[in-house]
Amino acid sequence: MTEVYLNGKFVGEVENPIDFVNQVKTERRKKKLSHNINIAYNERLDRIEVESGKGRARRPLIIVRDGKPLLTEKHIIQLEKGDLTWSDLVDQGVIEYLDANEEENALVAFTEEELTPKHTHLEIDPLVMLGLTTSLVPYGNYNQSTRLNAGSKNQKQALGFYAANYLVRMDMDVNILHEPQIPIVQSITHEISGYEKHPAGQNIVVAVMSYEGYNMEDAIILNRASIDRGLARNTYYRPAISEELRYSGGLIDEIGIPDKEVKGYKSEKDYRFLEDDGIVYPEAEVAEGDVIIGKTSPPRFLSSMDEYNIATNTRRESSFAMRHGEKGVIDFVLVTENEEGHKLVQVRIRDQRIPEVGDKFTSRHGQKGVVGLIVSPPDMPFTASGITPDLIFSPHGIPSRMTIAHLIELLGGKVGALSGRYIDGTTFNSEKEADLRRELLSLGFAENGTETMYNGQTGEKFQAKIYVGNMYYLKLKHMVANKIHSRARGPIQLLTRQPTEGRAKEGGLRLGEMEKDTFVAHGASLLLKERFDSDKIIIPVCENCGMIAVHDEYKNKSHCPLCGESVEITDVEMSYAFKLMLDELKSMGIYPKLQLKSKY
Repeated sequence: MTEVYLNGKFVGEVENPIDFVNQVKTERRKKKLSHNINIAYNERLDRIEVESGKGRARRPLIIVRDGKPLLTEKHIIQLEKGDLTWSDLVDQGVIEYLDANEEENALVAFTEEELTPKHTHLEIDPLVMLGLTTSLVPYGNYNQSTRLNAGSKNQKQALGFYAANYLVRMDMDVNILHEPQIPIVQSITHEISGYEKHPAGQNIVVAVMSYEGYNMEDAIILNRASIDRGLARNTYYRPAISEELRYSGGLIDEIGIPDKEVKGYKSEKDYRFLEDDGIVYPEAEVAEGDVIIGKTSPPRFLSSMDEYNIATNTRRESSFAMRHGEKGVIDFVLVTENEEGHKLVQVRIRDQRIPEVGDKFTSRHGQKGVVGLIVSPPDMPFTASGITPDLIFSPHGIPSRMTIAHLIELLGGKVGALSGRYIDGTTFNSEKEADLRRELLSLGFAENGTETMYNGQTGEKFQAKIYVGNMYYLKLKHMVANKIHSRARGPIQLLTRQPTEGRAKEGGLRLGEMEKDTFVAHGASLLLKERFDSDKIIIPVCENCGMIAVHDEYKNKSHCPLCGESVEITDVEMSYAFKLMLDELKSMGIYPKLQLKSKY
């Protein structure tokens, strides 16, 4: 007897497992059982598993009988006319959904040509093995799998036209590409997904060559002329939001220009953009430190006694100021109310971003790179017909990564641009490379996509033929303006007296063990003296008991809390974090005795 399990629970036994499984499948296809049921026979364990639970990944396949698919030409004509729907095909038992378990008992054919009498199912289209963004990659079947994944991920980070009503939205940091285009080399998914409504890239001329080493390590080189004409320009939007909060005791925040008596008042220069209502005016050019929304809050920690105390009754400053390292133009000001009916102010800041060295670009094949150099137009290499590329791509990115589709897209884009049509690059079902070559030849170009190019600086002809064509390139949201970060001195944490963390807080850059090695190898080991004392402190230590002593600033005297004043006390340089550790040890009842030796 074979055990039967329903959703992991034992429900009974059957004598003939294979007949039982086949019967359940037949009944399901006849619609006598729910479509949601999947059944699989595990021969090794001799058990039947029936699944009908939620949360399973299931996929549709065409049923095959005697080596012939049940989906016929007649069905396809009816589908095109609209007489049949997808659900009808499932109800008729032409298409069924399999989960991972039932697929173990199925033999699925990739294409109709492969079908044999042994096959049980046929793929609707090989493209369905890919997700939405992956299927947007043209000629994906010519790429190595890892790069196809990377290409899919990169497309999600591309700047484009994310929503048509972006001007009336208050989204967290978003970007709008100024002149988005739809690609010349497309896949069927571009049409299905309505890609033309939200494009995320631009078609540009790409040459595959080295240029004085500035495109080493995946970097790319851009033509300044292209940038001046608007290539990859975008606007960055960020909102500033402030509301009047209500506190216990009927106290409330006030949006307005703070008085000079307010605790924490900045300088008048910082409030210069505020109008009478305490809010910045549109189209003001602001930079870091400028206040956008003026606000004061009631004093903190009011106790019953403090209410009669005049000194503590001053309000404190809590305006919204521009963050460290940010600049922009005030784009939009909105004054409204929140759910509780309190005043809510939203201000949107915009900043035009022009491609610069360090900005990240990618093709749709995971060939990402940052801008290594922006070249002036006369210095760019040019073809015999006078075309200068917009971007120079390094040839070293191809051999180890095996993104052949990157090269085919260059060829396809060239054909599409010259013949004025879109090229179908659907994965597994694209226009043939041989046909593209033939068409390119008929258009008067070399069929292998190469052209004679000349050095822009010397005018000499390059000995090598250069592979050049059109390609869809994406600008990614990782722009150097959002990441650039340096610090000399600045804010420190209260507890450890070490620099704060992160770019937004003007934090320090950490130097680890490996970074130390690079300094030593470079011969800059004295720099470590500077790097490793971010929390240097001078502490008085008692030479008798080895505990931390106390220095009295008023009397300019030091004394030991244990031994009194008659002992020798020496000032010692140490890390404040070490002093904290000594305090922690004391709190555990451990006596950390410091034994001092002379430095000299």
